[in-house]
Amino acid sequence: MASLQFEIQHSDQNSRARAGKITTDHGEIPTPIFMPVGTVGSVKAVTQQQLKNDVHARIILGNTYHLYLRPGLEVLEKAGGLHKFNGWNRPILTDSGGFQVFSLSGTRKINEEGVLFQSHIDGSRHLFTPEKVMDIQRVIGGDIIMAFDECPPGGSEYQYAKTSMELTHRWLDRCFQQFNSMPDKYGYTQNLFPIVQGGVHHDLRKASCAYIASKNATGNAIGGLSVGEPIEKMYEICSLCCDELPLNKPRYLMGVGTPWNILECIEMGVDMFDCVMPTRNGRNAMLFTSKGIVNIDNKKWEHDFSALDDGIDCEISNYYSKAYVRHLVKSKEYLALTIASVHNLAFYLWLVGEARKHIISGDFKSWKAEMVVRLQQKL
Repeated sequence: MASLQFEIQHSDQNSRARAGKITTDHGEIPTPIFMPVGTVGSVKAVTQQQLKNDVHARIILGNTYHLYLRPGLEVLEKAGGLHKFNGWNRPILTDSGGFQVFSLSGTRKINEEGVLFQSHIDGSRHLFTPEKVMDIQRVIGGDIIMAFDECPPGGSEYQYAKTSMELTHRWLDRCFQQFNSMPDKYGYTQNLFPIVQGGVHHDLRKASCAYIASKNATGNAIGGLSVGEPIEKMYEICSLCCDELPLNKPRYLMGVGTPWNILECIEMGVDMFDCVMPTRNGRNAMLFTSKGIVNIDNKKWEHDFSALDDGIDCEISNYYSKAYVRHLVKSKEYLALTIASVHNLAFYLWLVGEARKHIISGDFKSWKAEMVVRLQQKL
């Protein structure tokens, strides 16, 4: 049992991009990395075997709010934690439920103690405090667990963003106090990452980065972006945070985003990403490919028997034709959801893997400039 380790293996000479390695008790993670989102302990429409063999995922996410409500802590604890419950023997990151505090704004109340919210399943009321969120994540059993934070909306006024950030910092103190008072649960080390907040306000973000860095955690997260602010602001704040956060710790940008967002933020020095976009868009017939964006629902693919994407390392992407997948989509076959989701996730993992190769080979910046244009093309 050892705390998470991070080694920077190569730094790009022309940008802040870096290639590294995160080591946890459940295995190594090459960075930069994309983490598929398995909200309820399952990446939608994708088996764990497909995540390993086709997607080449190294770490997946689970969600505290959803897993707490169903199947519940009793089931997870009896199973021996989420790894045993869902059969995933590589690293897992659990988010704290802070984003649900943001997204369920109509059914929750925030105060100093925590957040009182109403279950979307049965309407029952539950109080999440920083202490309780640490206890829940210990039971779920993530290798990386996230601090409980408030995620303010993208356009938040200065005073709201400041008050929210200060509350997040006070909650963070309570998270660490509770986390440090508890033993690891299932015989491996769990690691607590704090989350930078502060909206789109530079001085708040700098103050939050300083506060988060003072905790000397094994890694740090940038939260509260891609929540409605303009894309230029998102890049601006991400860049600022990467300037301020410790160089020798992994940086996790939460909930971002498109393939080109990811490449731009890798250039700024981000190491870890997650987003529901590959699976959600896949279920709605949008495929990200190494040549650009495909709306597989369009009639133009009806007679196209070429592979979904022969440019990436994924058997499913190389095997099925555009015409066949379009037929499945039109027929509303469940298999369409699986093929599209596996393909998009494999593409994302291929993309961060290629970014890593180009950082190491020294031509990341020119490769990225070309890819950002290519990936946004609608085919």
